Parts: sequence; structure tokens; C-alpha cells
Amino acid sequence: MSLAATGFASRIMPLKFCANLAFQFNEAESVLERFRLAKAAGFKAVEMVFPANVNLEELVAVKKETGLDVILMNIDCSNGGTFGCASFVNSCEDFKKNLLNTIRVAKAVDCKKIHIMGGKHTETPDEKNDAFYLANLRVAAQLLNEANLIGVIEPINKYSLPGYYLNCYEKAIKIIKAVNQHNLRLMVDLFHMQHIRGDITNGLKEFAPYIGHVQIAQCPHRHEPDTDGEVNWKYVLKTLEEHYNDYVGCEYRPLAGTAEGLKWIKDFGYEL
Repeated sequence: MSLAATGFASRIMPLKFCANLAFQFNEAESVLERFRLAKAAGFKAVEMVFPANVNLEELVAVKKETGLDVILMNIDCSNGGTFGCASFVNSCEDFKKNLLNTIRVAKAVDCKKIHIMGGKHTETPDEKNDAFYLANLRVAAQLLNEANLIGVIEPINKYSLPGYYLNCYEKAIKIIKAVNQHNLRLMVDLFHMQHIRGDITNGLKEFAPYIGHVQIAQCPHRHEPDTDGEVNWKYVLKTLEEHYNDYVGCEYRPLAGTAEGLKWIKDFGYEL
């Protein structure tokens, strides 16, 4: 698969932004209503956690009603840990059940990317966890390939989620190389990157060949990119344009209302 086919191209393209329905539009309790609010705000696409408590027929209907694309879905975590089970010892059966259920829902709403979550540990993971994680990802790559889907793995910082298995970019790249399948890629939440290693623009250049999805939020408080914080987002996003041309997930907690906080997109020179 070419770099362009996985979200990267050699020519600069304007960035596109999708609403994150776990963090945005929480004015509505229902995921279905969040679809409608995202549409009303001008979004053309959304990303979401696995809709465990949502009727699938209703989800398909609201997608058709709004015309929104579903870009990314977190894996079902019904079996195993709250934040996934891919790195748990003896997790293969539970992991496969979760993944197959996610594939079923993803296909129903034409979602192309699944975030495979590694799991949260109370003790430091060891080589057994590494072995099960790798084995599960190899199975995942095969199943996702059969379904024409992309799997992404995401390093998550220790401050936001202590004990999460995957909290290092170098480890993530090593695992992706070991699986060695075009449809297993890296998800880069630049909020987590700033917490984990900083040096965001060099990180984007280094990891560009592996990235399958990007998310953003100001650091350290996870609000809109134009709020006070550690990152100069205008500069970072211009660098991102050089390496990525797929949707960027707005995985931030709005400081006030979601729609009111979207002014940064126009102020930064972009459109929804």
C-alpha cells in the first residue's frame, strides 16, 4: 500500500477535522444526538468509542440521516479490561471476540479504522505481556485485512492513564515493524506525544511513514488548540500538513460549549 493510500502524500494538503464524540458535544447524552450536533456544527466526519449501548440499526440510520463519515472507532472492550485487553496474558479469545464485534459494527457504518487498545495494568508489564500483545496484533492484522480495515495502536501518556500498556513511541514502532503488515499503523494523539516526549514536529517527521491517524488537544489541560497551554498549534499543524492528509480527530474537552469553541478552526485558516 502506498503512503498516499494510508493518509500520507508528498504534496501539502489542507487538514480536515473530525469531531470526537466521546469528548465533544457532551451537551447531549445520546451518541445519536451527538451525530446530529456535529452535523449542525459543520463537521463532515466523526470518530467515536465503540457504541456498546447503542442500537446498531439506529446508529446506521443516524449516519445515513446526517451523512457524516465515521473515520475511527475504538475497539469493543466488553471482554477483558476497560481500556482493552490486547496485552493481557491468555487474552487471545477475549481479544478476538472484541475485535470481531468491532469489525461487525465498523462495517455497518463504513468505518475504516479501528483503534486497538492494549490494556491498563496494575503491575509493570513483562515479556509475557509483550508476547501476547504481539500475537494478538498479528491476528488483528489478518482479520482487519480480510475486512479491508486499518488497525491503529496509540501510545497514551502515564499522567492521563497510569498503567496503560503502550506508553512509548519507540515501542509502538518496534511492534508495528514486527507485525509487518500494511494495515497496522500508528495513531498519534499529539496531546499524548507532548506529554510523552515533546519535540512534536520532529516526532511527526520521524514517525510519518507509520502514522494512520492523528488527534489533537492543547496540553496539559486537553482543551481547544487555541487555549493557553504548552503547544504552538498553528506551527505544529503547518508541519503536520507536510506529512498527513487524512482526518485529524478533535479529541479535546471544550472549555465551554463545543460549537462555541470551534472558532479556532477558522482562526487557524482551516474549514470544517
